[in-house]
Amino acid sequence: MSEAPQYVLYEHAAGYALFRVKEFEETGQIIPQVDEAIGDVSKFGSVIKLLAFDPFKNTEAALDNCNAISEGIMHADLVNFLEQNVPKEKKKKTTVGVNDGKLAGAIAESVPHIKCQFTGVVPEILRGIRIHFATLAKGLPHHSLAKAQLSLGHSYSRGKVKFDVHRVDNMVIQSIALLDQLDKDINTFGMRIREWYSYHFPELYKIVPEAYKYVRCARLIMDRKNINDEGKVEELQEVVENEEKVAEIVEAARTSMGMDISLMDLLNIERFADRVASLTEYRTRLHSYIKDRMHACAPSLSALIGEQVGARLISHAGSLTNLAKYPASTVQILGAEKALFRALKTRSNTPKYGLLFHSSFIGRASAKNKGRISRFLANKCSIASRIDCFAEVPVAAFGDHLRQQVEDRLKYFETGEVPKKNVEVMKEAAVEAEVEQQKVVKKRKKAAKKAKKSVDEAPPAEKGSPKKRKVSEQEAANDDEQMDVDASPKKKKKSKKSKA
Repeated sequence: MSEAPQYVLYEHAAGYALFRVKEFEETGQIIPQVDEAIGDVSKFGSVIKLLAFDPFKNTEAALDNCNAISEGIMHADLVNFLEQNVPKEKKKKTTVGVNDGKLAGAIAESVPHIKCQFTGVVPEILRGIRIHFATLAKGLPHHSLAKAQLSLGHSYSRGKVKFDVHRVDNMVIQSIALLDQLDKDINTFGMRIREWYSYHFPELYKIVPEAYKYVRCARLIMDRKNINDEGKVEELQEVVENEEKVAEIVEAARTSMGMDISLMDLLNIERFADRVASLTEYRTRLHSYIKDRMHACAPSLSALIGEQVGARLISHAGSLTNLAKYPASTVQILGAEKALFRALKTRSNTPKYGLLFHSSFIGRASAKNKGRISRFLANKCSIASRIDCFAEVPVAAFGDHLRQQVEDRLKYFETGEVPKKNVEVMKEAAVEAEVEQQKVVKKRKKAAKKAKKSVDEAPPAEKGSPKKRKVSEQEAANDDEQMDVDASPKKKKKSKKSKA
């Protein structure tokens, strides 16, 4: 049995607390007593005694310490507290129980005379301290403890949300899921309107097979007998963009085999066609939005394999950080998990690619080289996602060079021309990326100055109370961090106009 800790460190929202544990020869002797005493304050107080308490100076200090502890880093306040209150022993190190293994390692490095323990009875002791802390720390008012916890919880959550690297990923993940759903719905609705309108004008689909153009033509023609009305032919010319097809549509409408249809049915078809057309137009706008978000979130990955495939990889992984953690072998078969496990079960050939199959590189490779280029592309995708995730200012320079490497590898498989070495390519990419990053930083600073200037120069009626001004400045800063640099000042001005 290991020894029981002599002291226990407890981190509270109000400050650091150090508790003295009653001496036991072995951990096995203390565990039953602690289990019995957790429900009873008096019994627990006989096992645990408060030795020292160091309150935080203010909320900012509490937040700094909380962030440091959550990342397993020693804060200067904690080092001072332990050095002042944990006594040094000559023959052996003093044992202190802590809540986290990372923190235990950090304390052992920073304070040499302390040996940390975070297993065994320590979690149970800390659970009891958490339950009875208000009673054990008698000198502190109970209402201030609750307020400190609430305040620190809000500050910590705000900080995590503000610096959460996943938050733009979430927008990309939701958008690509919506795009896939819209594709299915538009396809289903297009088939439905084609079947419905084909009762009246069945020849139209053979002349205009594209779904969006078909819907607009059906919405424009409606009753085929009135196709020669004023303006309809000119409008059809704008939709179809081909005079020969317009002439075919007019001739087919004149000799159509379709049945006559009532005005009420035509009105319902018209309403449905409007909905389908508006959904198709919204799908185009959503695709543009995904492109903008991907260029802001993962520019290198977008430049390498395109916005849609990159967004699907991020969505399947759960976040850009998760994708960056995956090895290239996992990225290669991402999206083909069922086929992989089926192949392992039946001992057949494993899949060569998953979502990467939608990339143009796989289609351009010959049949014998598809597996090779898939493996090479997955390797480059893994590098690009890590650059995008962990770079302070992500730019597309690395993605462009990685894409050129894949192009050169394709050429190598076809012609045997030896490509450049990876070291040389990455050096060139690093030089270009540094120049681009400097430009982006300058633009961000300029955008922040413009946003601040627009707030300062606003009339008193627009400025409002100091609290509102502070909120607007925070919003401008957040927009500058997350949105595209060139767009952020314009959005700010628009918001001011809307407030006026």
